Amino acid sequence: MRVLTLNCGSSSVKFSLFETNREKIVSAEDELLTRGLVERIGQKPAFVTIQNMNGEKVKKSVEADNHESAIKIAYDLTQEMVPGEIDAIGHRVVHGGSELNRSRLIDDEVLQKIEASLELAPLHNPHNLAGIIAAKKLLPTLPSVAVFDTGFHKTIPEVAYTYALPSDLCKKNSIRRFGFHGLSHRFIVYRLEHLLNKPREETRIISCHLGNGCSLTAIEEGHSIDTTMGMTPCEGLVMGTRPGDVDPGALLYLMEKEGLTVGEAETLLNRRSGLLGVSGISNDFREVLAARARGNEMASLAIDLFCYRLKKYLGAYYAVLGHVDAIAFTGGIGEMVPEVRSKSLVGLSGAGVKIDGRANERAVGAETLISSEKSNAQVWVIPANEELVIARDTARCVEDAGRTAWS
Repeated sequence: MRVLTLNCGSSSVKFSLFETNREKIVSAEDELLTRGLVERIGQKPAFVTIQNMNGEKVKKSVEADNHESAIKIAYDLTQEMVPGEIDAIGHRVVHGGSELNRSRLIDDEVLQKIEASLELAPLHNPHNLAGIIAAKKLLPTLPSVAVFDTGFHKTIPEVAYTYALPSDLCKKNSIRRFGFHGLSHRFIVYRLEHLLNKPREETRIISCHLGNGCSLTAIEEGHSIDTTMGMTPCEGLVMGTRPGDVDPGALLYLMEKEGLTVGEAETLLNRRSGLLGVSGISNDFREVLAARARGNEMASLAIDLFCYRLKKYLGAYYAVLGHVDAIAFTGGIGEMVPEVRSKSLVGLSGAGVKIDGRANERAVGAETLISSEKSNAQVWVIPANEELVIARDTARCVEDAGRTAWS
């Protein structure tokens, strides 16, 4: 089965084409045929980058006024690169709300429930929905599947997903921890099962997804049992533009003192905080690192705060799991910045987690074991592959003719 995966952002569409089915999934023989990115949607010029059959990337300018035109570009280019009929489309959707906790074939009911959850992930869900609508208009005969980042965390126990707020209000308004980056954390489970040569049912893992958005997940026997992001992606670690954990009283105080509306407070939390807010420079970790190198003290503080919060949660999740077989770093920062890994793991040296400094420095964007031989837990750098998870769930859903997908 050929599956086109789509990850739609505000001004970009990330796409991949996979050959997969249940047999290939079991034997891990899924085949990536091509992948690419349409960026600067709505701007002139827009650009598309696609990987050709030799693995080389080709970039060119295109006209992409909206998501529909961007998806058409992606579809046409995949057909040009790898001719052949596409069987299904898989969409990444960040938040499934309280009802959509498994991958689903998209019908009117699913579409309505995605629409109802827009306010829970305002930076992502509206664009995910726009991509679904555009793809359906462009390719109406192809089955489409929604694969939810929140779905992996459906196994979190009540004690971990409950907020200490009035129970009646939480129940009435579906207030609870949902968690995010589920596709990325699921891929870590897949890879570590192979790398550890140990069934997922026998492992305890801390998965660290560090990019513009960041989250840790404690994984026991292949299932999420706690995660740092909460009802929305604002909770937990310091991120590019989000603060992570913050005293709600501080926000209420700011709203009163600065006369902020709810919408303005939401913008503050989602777009003006995190690395950008502390450094005053950028949400891009590379730019904050460069500013620190020039002697900028606030950039230095932003990096220290990022690493400290990460170290604190690593320790907390080690305690939650009781024992850890592996820790994995993924996402742009997790894969590319050795300093973040070394600074955050130093707090676990007392638990016997030790990294090989040279291996850590060499591990930039490639799958690498960075723990020392004496470490009580293996530490891995693993490049993210959320698209593969989308493709696999899409194949399962389509083959099962509407039954939910997850293994």
